[in-house]
Amino acid sequence: MTLATPERDATAEPVLYRVQDAMRALSMSRTVIYDLIRTGRLRSVKEGASRRIPASAITEYAALLEREAGGQG
Repeated sequence: MTLATPERDATAEPVLYRVQDAMRALSMSRTVIYDLIRTGRLRSVKEGASRRIPASAITEYAALLEREAGGQG
């Protein structure tokens, strides 16, 4: 008997990003990402020793920046 494993779409966006991937997604340095996590502006989760940033947290942070800009462009 074999267990069925869900097929993974190669183009699917990740649900959780490593800090390094969040750095690329937001074009920010490691220090800035950890400062945002520390101050609560960017949500993160821990699984064991790994810190991950939910995709929704990246989207929420980008929306926060847009709101703070207040239409300045």
